[in-house]
Amino acid sequence: MNGLNKGVSTAAQVSMLPVYMLSLATFVVMFQGFMVAPLLPTLSEQFGTNVRHVSFIEPAYLLGYGFFTLVYAPLSDRFGRFRIVAFCLITFSLFTLLTAFVDGTNQMIFLRLLTGIGAAGIAPTTISWISDTYPYEKRGHALGIFFGNVAGGTAFGASTGGLITSLIGWQWLFVGVAIIGLIIFALILIKQKNIFGQRETVAKSRDNILLSFRSILSTRRARRTYFYVLFNGMFHSGIFAWLGYFFYTNYGLNQLHIGLALLGYGIPGLLLGALLGRLADHYGRNKIIPLGLFLGAFTVLLLSQHFSLAASCVLVALLSLGFDLSHPLFAAIATTFSSKKGAATGLFAFFLFSGYGLGSLILSLIVNIGLDRAYQLFGVSMLVAALCSIFVFRKEK
Repeated sequence: MNGLNKGVSTAAQVSMLPVYMLSLATFVVMFQGFMVAPLLPTLSEQFGTNVRHVSFIEPAYLLGYGFFTLVYAPLSDRFGRFRIVAFCLITFSLFTLLTAFVDGTNQMIFLRLLTGIGAAGIAPTTISWISDTYPYEKRGHALGIFFGNVAGGTAFGASTGGLITSLIGWQWLFVGVAIIGLIIFALILIKQKNIFGQRETVAKSRDNILLSFRSILSTRRARRTYFYVLFNGMFHSGIFAWLGYFFYTNYGLNQLHIGLALLGYGIPGLLLGALLGRLADHYGRNKIIPLGLFLGAFTVLLLSQHFSLAASCVLVALLSLGFDLSHPLFAAIATTFSSKKGAATGLFAFFLFSGYGLGSLILSLIVNIGLDRAYQLFGVSMLVAALCSIFVFRKEK
């Protein structure tokens, strides 16, 4: 198996502690990726532009991240998982720190693009490492932990972004994230042998990466799965990127209260991610995936109806649960597409984060029809996709 780590102990096969440690890196990447969601009104006022212009900061980061996952993930097969994670964490921290010193919207858009490019190898390399280390029957558990950190970083980034900005300003928020990124790098460096083994085995083959991608995408099962990865990423990112504005306009919340309202998005994943992964391992992904997609569609359609503030906060948490019931399961399926785990998970991360960027971009482009109508359009589209998923994933275990 390409990229298989030698020296991983038998205990590591059952212990999930290494997964938690590596998932911290993805947590901080997602934290930084979405911490600007509640800051759009503040940034637009400071930079003297409208909210729509500032909102392009989000897709710049996510699209840069998405496209470059195709570069890093196969490189982790060739050069080793640790080297890619280490390089990306350092690059991510550097560009995050520089973002604290911008004085205009276009500068921030450009630096966040570079930050996304720098960080792009962390998530797919971690998924590849999980597929190297854990057998398929335990992979749902490990990926549940990983994607719980994805959802948790998204939510806590948004909530803490509003909280810290209300206290000390957005610049120190970026400085703090850069420092945290370097601390996580130091922890992984210290525990390198425990996580990656005494000596990583890397692929000796110099196969053409494009041929590997083509081989994977030649199968209908892979194409269908990656389409759902892309679409589900578009759905969740588009909705979440505008949730801060949703609570600001409909309930008059300030930055602190917006952050608290968005906090519920990450709670199901952090608390239940491992359990949901085990449920998928036990009952089958063909049963859980449609449930997650239906849940996401219905919660967004209900959000657009302007129920009470408390009800909307509950719906945000249920929206997150829909993510946790779908994306980890897509990732587990993707790890079976090829023995070249870096290529398979690179494509997964490419479609996921391209979806993240495209979703926030599309909603920014159509928001002039009204945020409620935009949400309804996304919700109906997901409802159709959920119905189709019953057929598409019926043979998955």
